[in-house]
Amino acid sequence: MKLYDYKPAPNPRRVRIFLAEKGVSIPTEQVVLMKGEQRAAGFVAKNPFARVPVLELDDGGMISESVAICRYIEGLHPNPPLFGRDALEQVFVEMWQRSAEFELMFPITHAFRHGTEIGKGLESSQNAAWAETSRARALNGMKIFDAELGKREFIAGAEFSIADITALCAIDFGANTGALKMPDTLQNLKRWHATVSARPSAAA
Repeated sequence: MKLYDYKPAPNPRRVRIFLAEKGVSIPTEQVVLMKGEQRAAGFVAKNPFARVPVLELDDGGMISESVAICRYIEGLHPNPPLFGRDALEQVFVEMWQRSAEFELMFPITHAFRHGTEIGKGLESSQNAAWAETSRARALNGMKIFDAELGKREFIAGAEFSIADITALCAIDFGANTGALKMPDTLQNLKRWHATVSARPSAAA
């Protein structure tokens, strides 16, 4: 297998962290988005949406989308379980993983693409108003997650999961690109962020 990756991007990092948590190593190939390598004919043949990550299987099949790749890896390497152990845990992991995508990952990514200088390389026409709307949505999402993390150690429950990986990658991407910084007032979110950032997998 081979993972088509781009180190600075948040979605490939989700897969790298997931693999690190599983103790699984897969060769990677960098696709430099800022140089437009994702739009090259050879890569579009692997993923017509011209996005990373993409997992190329040994039989030549391709899996795109971060969570789909992670689900495949979970099936091959079920321990430790990162999508929940039983039906109820799996429901809550799915619920909070999707919430982390919709309320953190997506708006922070849009704030980056439409509201930063480096984002101009990915957008033919930036929309400053959309960047501000996206920042406001992400900030509101952070406040909700802060309140929830006052009730439990991790985002979906007592155990680290794919939901934590998604939220960590979103928040770090916002901070690292200048798109959005986590407010210091959100103490529960800060506690959680310090905890998950200290895991060895966070360096993946």
